[in-house]
Amino acid sequence: MEYQYPIDYTWSTDEIVDVIHFYGCIEKAYEKGIERDSLLKAYRRFKEIVPGKAQEKTLFNEFEEVSGCVPYQAVKAIKETGSGEKIKVVQKRKK
Repeated sequence: MEYQYPIDYTWSTDEIVDVIHFYGCIEKAYEKGIERDSLLKAYRRFKEIVPGKAQEKTLFNEFEEVSGCVPYQAVKAIKETGSGEKIKVVQKRKK
């Protein structure tokens, strides 16, 4: 992809790598699907780095703007899917 992921430059290198991995998981959920447990693990790590709802919402909105993927829809699918199942977000991208 030819865009920059929204990140906070006060994060450590490991945190930036983990957040970028989470964004990649969101894209994968839209493109070809992803195992629920993989997305859940990436989201839990994201929440360790971004515990606040306000910052999460801001980052989600920025990511949606640059990628067209709606992170909320993929995260919502975690709750609606059982362990071991695959998540495939079929809602159209906004871009």
